[in-house]
Amino acid sequence: MTMIFLGGSRDIFELPVPVIERIGAIVATEHGVLIGDAPGADAEMQGLLAGYNYEHVGVFHAGPEPRNNLGDWAAYPVPPPHGAEGFAAHASKDREMARRADFGLMVWDGASPGTCLNVLRLVMKGSPCVVCDTMRGMMATVRDTMDWRAVLQHADPEVRRAVEARMSENERLVLEA
Repeated sequence: MTMIFLGGSRDIFELPVPVIERIGAIVATEHGVLIGDAPGADAEMQGLLAGYNYEHVGVFHAGPEPRNNLGDWAAYPVPPPHGAEGFAAHASKDREMARRADFGLMVWDGASPGTCLNVLRLVMKGSPCVVCDTMRGMMATVRDTMDWRAVLQHADPEVRRAVEARMSENERLVLEA
């Protein structure tokens, strides 16, 4: 079964129509869905999938229980490294979803470093990712690190610094190559 990592910015509380249509196509073709438990885009996508009564969903979470699991799907805990807090506490589960995914669909507000890094994680392993950039009102398929850099180029310099600050050593090495 083809696995698709769905994700997005925590500040997105309304999915764009093209994203809703793509999720409808994922359901129609019965692809597997890997999704996080965060509020915002994750919860909105979960709500849409639950509305379809879609079963092929796995919810990944860093805490003892998912913050959101709107379809009562299988939950996959990915404990954070000892002492990790905030973004770092959730990065391990995001890396695990990217590792398992064949494709990605991310809704990015142009500001979320985590969403931007999830796109990078997917393309680092050769999994294309459709990015819906709500800030610029466009969609693009990111297939490699050059495409990823092109998307990030339009972000505010503060966002680019936040992305770089949150990168793992492996993610930095890939970009330096």
